[in-house]
Amino acid sequence: MRVAVIGAGSAGLAGIKQCLAQSVDVVCYEKTDKVGGTWVYVPETGKDAFGLPIHSSMYDSLRTNLPKEVMGFPDYPIPENSRSYLHRTEILAFLNDYCDHFKLRDKIRFLHNVELAEPTNEKKWKVRVRDLRQNTTSEEQFDGVMICNGHYFDPSLPALKGRELFKGQQLHSHDYRVPDTFADKRVVVFGAGPSGMDLALEISKKAKRVILSHHSKETILTKFPDNVVQKKDVVELKENSAVFQDGSAEDVDIIFYCTGYKYSFPFLSESCGVRVDSNMVTPLWKHVIGIERPTLAFIGLPFYVCAFSMFDLQARFVLRFWLKQRDLPSREAMLADEKREMDDRFNKRGFTKRQFHMMGPLQGDYYDDLADTAAIERLPPVLTKLHNESSNRFLDDLVHYREDRYRIIDSENYIQLDAVNGN
Repeated sequence: MRVAVIGAGSAGLAGIKQCLAQSVDVVCYEKTDKVGGTWVYVPETGKDAFGLPIHSSMYDSLRTNLPKEVMGFPDYPIPENSRSYLHRTEILAFLNDYCDHFKLRDKIRFLHNVELAEPTNEKKWKVRVRDLRQNTTSEEQFDGVMICNGHYFDPSLPALKGRELFKGQQLHSHDYRVPDTFADKRVVVFGAGPSGMDLALEISKKAKRVILSHHSKETILTKFPDNVVQKKDVVELKENSAVFQDGSAEDVDIIFYCTGYKYSFPFLSESCGVRVDSNMVTPLWKHVIGIERPTLAFIGLPFYVCAFSMFDLQARFVLRFWLKQRDLPSREAMLADEKREMDDRFNKRGFTKRQFHMMGPLQGDYYDDLADTAAIERLPPVLTKLHNESSNRFLDDLVHYREDRYRIIDSENYIQLDAVNGN
């Protein structure tokens, strides 16, 4: 079997590694000159040297919002050190170490941008790729395609009344790198997800006033600095001010959108049988396998997860079926499975389409379902337990939670270490 992996970030590396473990002929196309995907810090914003949109949303000071103990791969954990929450440079170094340890780099064609992935009549895939250095295109055939291009690169902006009237600056977190631009400014941070919370805190050290505007149902117990206040959603922009849901208005200089990203697969042919509907990628079996064309797989769609371990699990899951070590259910059975999940998420849990791939507290059941369905090794339950603990700490004490330190002691349990001496 011959497989194309699109993207050499953490998901793509997991895909290559598991293909090699099963003696699958694999080629990975990466449009930049580095592995690591969104973990590669690029100071520039806008377009790269080849005229392509810059992929990375990484900002200079970023530290992980999950402890390293849940961020490794199942067979390649992040090495011990004195801290649990690491700087972006340490994660990128870890991904390069993983790449070299498993000898993945030779399978990656750097500066190769996939322009089209299209199914053929022979039940294969035609992949058209541009060699960016040579500015030439070529086509190759594959038996399967793993989409590993990430989902933190195409900004999602709200349809906000008066956006075109506002005379101040408007910026999405995708283009944020350093806080200096906010010095002495009055800023609305739009959105209180992980990025909105983190960046509201970060820019508060420079900004005159920060308004964290959101509709989060979670109780945010964090005590922010005195120049940070929370308000309901912005509902309208005027020339120099923002109007909030409670009817109040404030003069502001910058609107800082921390409103997430769109799932985007610009290279996928319409004939691939998958569409994106309000960030729900469908129809897919178990958030991974294309139901209309099961030789198409998406690694890494679910969010609020133990990402690297999940990527590894999803790649193992896919290959069990592609290599016919397990039989795929019928198309009808896979569609019925997806419909059951839609009913659970939309009707019973009240999720929106944008939350269809959201896991969080549901992630443990999702991992077990993948593993049991494919008869492969489960992920240890301790990952989900520690992930959920960290997520709660994030909401309760954003200012200090990254000082927390943990140690996993077995597949079910972890302990919290003393923040100073590790006792």
